[in-house]
Amino acid sequence: LATCNLNQWAMDFDGNLARVLASIAQAKAKGAKYRLGPELEIPGYGCEDHFCEQDTVEHSWECLLEIIKGGHTEGIVCDIGMPVVHRGVRYNCRAFVLDGKILLLRPKMYLANDGNYR
Repeated sequence: LATCNLNQWAMDFDGNLARVLASIAQAKAKGAKYRLGPELEIPGYGCEDHFCEQDTVEHSWECLLEIIKGGHTEGIVCDIGMPVVHRGVRYNCRAFVLDGKILLLRPKMYLANDGNYR
């Protein structure tokens, strides 16, 4: 098991992706079979109002696609935090990925609905 506390920045998709990929590589090197990243690690947790923008969701999916297509999830379950829109509703989700496949998208069940937390 590898838990990651990454230095993510709001809306820094390139930098955040690089840190996610580095953390996956480090987890694999240490022999982890499950890698748990921080909440909203792809767009950055403090994205605030940007969470409501479609571009944030689209860029998050682009980053997840790079993680999957790059073969980074081979042999390790990666639990990655990102926003997802389903049936017109935006969710703060966990994407569980293994061997290049999305196994599960799990929305956060309990939200603090003010300020930085929505």
